[in-house]
Amino acid sequence: MLSVKGYAGTRLTDVAEYAELQAPAIYYYFPSREDLIEEVMFCGISDLRRFLQEALDALPPETSPMDRIMAAVESHLRHELELSDYARASIRNSGQVPERLRTRQKNEEAAYNRIWRGLMKSAVAEGQIRDDLDAPLAQALILGALNWAAEWWDPRRSSVETMVTNAQVFIRHSLAPAPKPKRTRRTAAK
Repeated sequence: MLSVKGYAGTRLTDVAEYAELQAPAIYYYFPSREDLIEEVMFCGISDLRRFLQEALDALPPETSPMDRIMAAVESHLRHELELSDYARASIRNSGQVPERLRTRQKNEEAAYNRIWRGLMKSAVAEGQIRDDLDAPLAQALILGALNWAAEWWDPRRSSVETMVTNAQVFIRHSLAPAPKPKRTRRTAAK
């Protein structure tokens, strides 16, 4: 419900109906609507972080930093678009939920961003990111684009696989160092 109706539009009666419960039964698990929403927001980013870490841990140790970033892109999109309504709800409502409900979520977001920061730092250290990019800004742009896919992606128009492939190509080519100009006899003579 939160991923579809947003923070302002989510009512416990809608949640109860979708869960096939009587509305008062929700209060057995959550003291209030805000407690329920806070838990969804936390679980969304927590699960996304755990899914990313598991995907990275499963890669062979010799995986290049850029290929690790590509695995992170795939992990993010698959989890957000295909596997988790919680992640989609957390991403889509991050700016709508009052600050008092975001403490645990913000801590998980910071942990998620640290993983990405490590990926970017490794790629910079290995010369796999162009030197005219500010890596933290590039990271923010990447995550912003990946997160925004939850708003506009339509599974009737393209598959998750197509989304992943397009995002990986776009990001890889955006980050990769520019090819060095080929030397010709003429440039070599100068």
